[in-house]
Amino acid sequence: MSATGLEVFDTTLQKTNHWLNEAMRLLDSKDKHKAYLAFRSTLHALRDRLTVEEAAQLAAQLPMLMRGFYYEGWDPTGKPLKLRTREEFLDRIAQELKGAEDMDPEALARAVFAVLEEKISDAEIDEVKHALPAEIRELWPRHAQ
Repeated sequence: MSATGLEVFDTTLQKTNHWLNEAMRLLDSKDKHKAYLAFRSTLHALRDRLTVEEAAQLAAQLPMLMRGFYYEGWDPTGKPLKLRTREEFLDRIAQELKGAEDMDPEALARAVFAVLEEKISDAEIDEVKHALPAEIRELWPRHAQ
């Protein structure tokens, strides 16, 4: 039986839940809202650091539901942001965590990047990493740099 009555919605809901569950596992958390905030804040920081074209290419590989919150509130004017250091990137993530300041932006970024690396094509991950400064690339799983 379909949860929503529309297969495309059921599929994106299932995929999004799978990705969130994987982030929860990596964060050693049972809090799905925390996993959502991890994805939302990290994807927004990443999206704003990429060129408009690269941001769109990455979005194309996200589940439809995640693509929605990836683009939520986005204004491509003035992008990419010149986030050059690890600290600037993590500060950008922290800005998205209003009301959840107890969460560690670095742990969130590492968990999200690990899930993306598992779910997104190798070619796209290579392009995304290539677009980032070395300090930010270091947040990705070591084995794939």
